[in-house]
Amino acid sequence: MAVQQDERNHTRHRFAIGSMVRFRSTSPQRSAGGPYKILAKLPVRDGALQYRVKSVSEPYERILGQDDLEQA
Repeated sequence: MAVQQDERNHTRHRFAIGSMVRFRSTSPQRSAGGPYKILAKLPVRDGALQYRVKSVSEPYERILGQDDLEQA
């Protein structure tokens, strides 16, 4: 039962649409753009939940993994 609980938590998005996030301090891309606004929640890809995000300092959107993000 505990394994199912952990798997279910892994597949839940931590950030709501409209939230502001930034790269985690441990992310290799931490100096890029940011902060970012969450535009959409995306499904799991390569074992990680994804988000479509946009920074006001960049003209394009990015797809970022949940594990690379933290609350801004």
